[in-house]
Amino acid sequence: MTGVKRKKNNVVWRKINSFHCADFKQWCLRRLPILEWAPCYNLKENLIPDTVSGIMLAVQQVTQGLAFAILSSVHPVFGLYGSLFPAIIYAIFGMGRHVATGTFALTSLISANAVERLVPQTSQNFTTYSNSGVLGLSDFEMQRIGVAAAVSFLGGIIQIAMFVLQLGSATFLLTEPVISAMTTGAATHVVTSQVKYLLGMKMPYISGPLGFFYIYAYVFENIKSVQLEALLLSLLSIVVLVLVKELNEQFKRKIKVVLPVDLVLIIAASFACYFANMEYTYGLDVVGHIPDGIPSPKAPSMNILSEVVTEAFGVALVGYVASLALAQGSAKKFKYSVDDNQEFLAHGLSNVIPSFFFCIPSAAAMGRTAGLYSTGSKTQVACLISCILVLIVIYAVGPLLYWLPMCVLASIIVVGLKGMLIQFRDLKKYWNVDKIDWSIWVSTYIFTICFAANVGLLFGVVCTIAVVIARFPRAKTLNLTNLNEMEYKVKTEVEGCEQNTLLNSTSNGTCNGETPQPYPNEKCSVILDCIGLTFFDYTGVSTLVQVYMDFKSQNIDFLLANCTASLKKAVQYCGHLESDKHIFFESVSAAIGAIHLNKNLSKFSDHSEV
Repeated sequence: MTGVKRKKNNVVWRKINSFHCADFKQWCLRRLPILEWAPCYNLKENLIPDTVSGIMLAVQQVTQGLAFAILSSVHPVFGLYGSLFPAIIYAIFGMGRHVATGTFALTSLISANAVERLVPQTSQNFTTYSNSGVLGLSDFEMQRIGVAAAVSFLGGIIQIAMFVLQLGSATFLLTEPVISAMTTGAATHVVTSQVKYLLGMKMPYISGPLGFFYIYAYVFENIKSVQLEALLLSLLSIVVLVLVKELNEQFKRKIKVVLPVDLVLIIAASFACYFANMEYTYGLDVVGHIPDGIPSPKAPSMNILSEVVTEAFGVALVGYVASLALAQGSAKKFKYSVDDNQEFLAHGLSNVIPSFFFCIPSAAAMGRTAGLYSTGSKTQVACLISCILVLIVIYAVGPLLYWLPMCVLASIIVVGLKGMLIQFRDLKKYWNVDKIDWSIWVSTYIFTICFAANVGLLFGVVCTIAVVIARFPRAKTLNLTNLNEMEYKVKTEVEGCEQNTLLNSTSNGTCNGETPQPYPNEKCSVILDCIGLTFFDYTGVSTLVQVYMDFKSQNIDFLLANCTASLKKAVQYCGHLESDKHIFFESVSAAIGAIHLNKNLSKFSDHSEV
């Protein structure tokens, strides 16, 4: 009896061992996407474009790191750290192959609220001469980065908790109008926060509800204090940046490497400020001393976590939503898939682990991701190459950025937000496709402007849920069990049989129960009966257009039957299908008749199947 029991235990143990080995391997491939694409990396085809993209990305990472650190109310050097560690973590755990993670304007703006609230500027008088012993920075600066790192840590923990709870499946509530409006409103907030640097004004930190309007009220009340030199240098920088970037975009197919105008502007402005002694002659604000090297890791201040919960939730939600939209966009563009839950894990770890290295909250940025597109990046190797260059800047080049004028840095931020700001153009397409989506966009934008990005996002999600609930009672459902009654006859010259084709999943148009052989030149068609579509929104119409495009790329006809006039107009506008009016039919029978009218049924090679 004991021997039998031991034998059974051995069998069970072997099964457990074999299960765990297979399961662990599958888990590694699913949770460490780098193990999927790295072994298949083609050095010959991908290394050169990834290297070029990595060099261009490093320029953006350095400039935006400095700028967004100041936006987060911490010392600029911490922005360089924030451009290094999150990018490495995301390259290992992230699924977006063309997503550039690092410092992000929206998360920096949110974390600045906690920094200014817990370590206000007024407390600098008591700590400015007290050296912390870390990089030669004052206790005041270290207290500030301690708060920002705590926000990053807690925000990452929240994202990891959402991954554990599998909340990625709830992202369907984050519709395109909501994300577009939220990011546009947040970008408007970021531009507003840079006004004081663009104008060279001394301005107290203003935040909270309606803070957007209070900032401009303060500017107009103190318009006489505008520094003319800073204003002129800002205007010149913006003009140069916009002009050169437009030329780069226009001629990117003719030139192999675009001009890194951000880097050129930083070097030119720093040299001009140094030789003209603008810091003392004209009183221009400069970046100041940037220490070299990376300090030893240190845990964030855990005793203040309860005081930064609001900002942490904002960082977790806003950062994830903006990053997921970019990851899904790149996946759609380059034909690969992205797991919403895995992105929660990737961005959560990209916030938690770097917080031990004095990093501000991170996320993917539209400007950097668009840069990877334009320079022909293939994989996350481009981001890893950029990390090597950022590391060189941290140890060797950083101190040379002392004389970089703040107004030039602010100009780089503003121009870098162009991609978000031009989303105002989306209003036209929402109006033409679904006016309810247009209303959600406008109201979400207003809430974001008046309050904050996380408030605007929450409002947009609530509006989406309310619209779905209101529309649901109007929805019609079709009983699939009755589809076998929808039968039509197609007469073909295949072995002289007349075949009955049923519009259901159990029948594939066979003769006498036998499966017909596939034909090499067989042309397939798909008919979608839209009689049950009682309402639609922009996301639904976009999906329908994408399905049409996918079928068209595979040389498959995709026809729509029983479309309402409004749906037909929306599909034509959204997919630019004004010339493809032959895809719309009044009924399924009319669509079937059109298919067989356009086929030469007398030829074996032209056999058509629906």
